[in-house]
Amino acid sequence: MATQLPVFMLIFVISCLGFISLCKPILGFLKWVWVMFLGPPKNLKHHYGSWAIVTGCTDGIGKALAFQLASKSLSLALVGRNPLKLAATADAIREKFGAQVETRNVVIDLAKTSGEEISKTVEDPIEGLDIGVLVNNAGLAYEGARFLHEVDSEVAESIIKVNIVAATWITKAVVPIMAKKKKGAIVNVGSGSYGGFCSYPLYTIYAATKA
Repeated sequence: MATQLPVFMLIFVISCLGFISLCKPILGFLKWVWVMFLGPPKNLKHHYGSWAIVTGCTDGIGKALAFQLASKSLSLALVGRNPLKLAATADAIREKFGAQVETRNVVIDLAKTSGEEISKTVEDPIEGLDIGVLVNNAGLAYEGARFLHEVDSEVAESIIKVNIVAATWITKAVVPIMAKKKKGAIVNVGSGSYGGFCSYPLYTIYAATKA
């Protein structure tokens, strides 16, 4: 009986530790389910701030995200290289959501601008704004699959600058605003199909910079 008790206690302790170790991922999963599917949506304006910055906002995912943020009554700083497309996007947002959504256009070619210059170009038009959300969506890839040595050096440099360097320096320009008020959200748009979850032969630079 004396030898059985310590064995029982050992099994009990191990079982408790195992149960405790299982609780953390289970609770994490339940929290994720609540946040993603069951809980009420966040009021972005209240939780983060009244302005959002979206890069690469004139087409595709970036444009859709800009409209979604505008639908939550966030004003938008729109970052892109084509002034005509930026103006068209801003006009479409104002036409749909009215005066409740302000817009500011930041014209910059991220592939041809140095890091510090990117920060300065973004800092000036957002000075004094209550920036709450930053979406680094701008992305660049080469057309058509090709081996690394076949990629033009200028194209490779542009992809790295837009996908990594620009996102870094824009974030650097915005973080002090968020840090000062101790709240904010930064979304870096990657690519699940190209680099996030699997390798992508013949698109290696894009996959690496968007992983």
